[in-house]
Amino acid sequence: MNRLRGIIFDCDGTLADTMPSHYEAWVAILKRYELEMSEDRFYALGGWPTRKVAELLVSESGRDVDVERMSHEKEAFFHDLLHLVRPIEPVVAVVRQYRGKLPLAVATGAVRPICEKILHHIGVSGWFDTIVSSEDVERHKPSPDVFLEAARRLIRIRASRPHGAREWSILTFGSCSRRVA
Repeated sequence: MNRLRGIIFDCDGTLADTMPSHYEAWVAILKRYELEMSEDRFYALGGWPTRKVAELLVSESGRDVDVERMSHEKEAFFHDLLHLVRPIEPVVAVVRQYRGKLPLAVATGAVRPICEKILHHIGVSGWFDTIVSSEDVERHKPSPDVFLEAARRLIRIRASRPHGAREWSILTFGSCSRRVA
């Protein structure tokens, strides 16, 4: 770990225990549209942007549903449940330990406004050098693109600081199955 020069954190389920609230929001919204998603399927799609999940479910149903509206309703419902979200303390402790010492990033499948609300709610808003969200990349999770973009940004940040970006490693916390740097 002595060559560690940056850390990337996922948001949902890594920095913050959001998954139960996201699932509750999905269940409520899908009921309005007479659609369903099992809890196992929800977790299998973890990290996917809300709009992509909505597109998949609507496509599979063969029904004529306004995906954009469904996505907005789900995010609004989640926002109403935000008070239930708690930080995942062991991970937040790592952020606290390296804040100001190493470049830190968040890489998330969420949209930026939701990610920023979560970070604010758990008390870590402004602690990261960059946030990469689903809007910043073409391919969403499970593709590692949000993590790769976060790594690129951390490399640029590190290169602009004293001692530059020599040989180094980036540690990731979250749902990325591939090495990013």
